Amino acid sequence: MKMTWRWYGEGNDNITLDHVRQIPGVMGIVWSLHDKVAGEVWEMERIQQAADQITAKGFSPAVVESVNIHDDIKIGLPTRDKYIDIYIDTIRKLSKVGVKVICYNFMPIFDWTRTELYKELPDGSNALFYEKAAITDNPQAMVDRILSGSKGFTMPGWEPERLAKLDELFAAYKPVTEDVLLENLKYFLERIIPVCEEVDVKMAIHPDDPAWPIFGLPRIIRSREHIRKFLALVDSPYNGLTFCTGSLGTSAENDLPAMIREFHDRIHFAHIRNVKRFDNGDFIEVSHRGQDGSVDVAEVVRAYHECGFQGYVRPDHGRHLWGEEANCRPGYGLYDRAMGIMYLLGVWDSLDNGSRGNR
Repeated sequence: MKMTWRWYGEGNDNITLDHVRQIPGVMGIVWSLHDKVAGEVWEMERIQQAADQITAKGFSPAVVESVNIHDDIKIGLPTRDKYIDIYIDTIRKLSKVGVKVICYNFMPIFDWTRTELYKELPDGSNALFYEKAAITDNPQAMVDRILSGSKGFTMPGWEPERLAKLDELFAAYKPVTEDVLLENLKYFLERIIPVCEEVDVKMAIHPDDPAWPIFGLPRIIRSREHIRKFLALVDSPYNGLTFCTGSLGTSAENDLPAMIREFHDRIHFAHIRNVKRFDNGDFIEVSHRGQDGSVDVAEVVRAYHECGFQGYVRPDHGRHLWGEEANCRPGYGLYDRAMGIMYLLGVWDSLDNGSRGNR
């Protein structure tokens, strides 16, 4: 597997590429033009500049996360073709700097959702937390709660410019059922996948997080059955998955190692992280070590190893340690993600050596 690190750019979160160089085993940087909103043109000059910055430090720029999908595409409005054309233009440009995988999602209105960004754990660290009871049919209350504790950061899909149009967005999505959303995703894929095949860039959809509908909005990438339907929309190796154990792991019904074994040839990018589920539907993100949560991370890595996985992987969200939450993006601190890499590589190395190893 090819170990990578998600990075938000110099001067962002106080994490530099020189920090990342000191983490053994990291081969690539997962990047994006993070100021670009969905549907905006990506200029070749800026793409090249970002890629050059990454390669200058000895890393590969092969994975971009994310090129976000405009709402008009998800809703299926007549204007969607314009935004799909822009998306295709971005795919072609990214291929020129060596990008091989684009991670994206098809979640309506909101991206991944949490109710607290810095919930304290028993060991004194803190992490992203989801309280089921806090998610109601009144999204404005949730918006206020997130923003009041954001410490200057916002979660994807919760940007102020989008929140200002929340009522308008909900009205636009009202006729969009699960079947309609799936059909709109098929339309999008039928347009872009031939281009991906031409320029050798694989698309890797990210699962819904959490793995169930919220605010009455449909979610279509949240279980084995949903993934089977998705992959059948366009049966091409370039139409694939970002398999996120944290997102899919929010549901106890998802057998993650079994899903990896079934879909491994369509998994282009792996997010590996751990969540601890509670009986009331709440969950919190914990360390990558399997015993600390509900995801058996060692078995997840074993499944990838057995399948001969050669794709890209990164430690996903981590806890915030030693006071770093004062200056880090929620879920994206330096220390716990670095320790996560060492845990994942340690399990992989033990499997290479023919033993299960200690968890």
